[in-house]
Amino acid sequence: MFYADLSPYAYWGEGDEFIDVTDGCRFVSFQPAYDRLNIGWLEGGYAWTSGQAPREFARKLLAIVDAQQVNVMLGLHECDLCPTPLPDSHPWYTPRPGDLRASAGSGEIRVPGSPGTVFAAPSLIGHYVVDHAYLPPQPFIEAVLAFDPYGAWQARFPGIRFPCIPEDEVLRHVDDE
Repeated sequence: MFYADLSPYAYWGEGDEFIDVTDGCRFVSFQPAYDRLNIGWLEGGYAWTSGQAPREFARKLLAIVDAQQVNVMLGLHECDLCPTPLPDSHPWYTPRPGDLRASAGSGEIRVPGSPGTVFAAPSLIGHYVVDHAYLPPQPFIEAVLAFDPYGAWQARFPGIRFPCIPEDEVLRHVDDE
């Protein structure tokens, strides 16, 4: 699915759902009060910027991808920038030979940007950056470098790594629905 970088986010609809990374059974779902901007929604046949990302940016981006679970879907999206599809025998969650990151994903990440703005990216963005040399726009690079996925908001929602959840939202358990 391709969306131009910095275009308004429209993939998941009105709200965001953050999954607790400690057990995957608790979540917070809410209507965001911030604008979401697309980053890294790449697809074969569409132009995107390539280049060498700063090492610290790639390291922090991969930490965010590993720490966050947002809008996780039941199916998988396989990278169509890779030259061949994964064979059925290859586990989707492991990198291809020669790659650093898995080339299939099922969710998204959020990174706070300027006040009132959050960047929305597919979880495959880590693969795009380290294995395909995708170079996101500078505002996203700066936001990733400034973001701590293990910040002070842990006390409120211990397994949810995002600071911009409205104060009145409640952590729910899958059995509550």
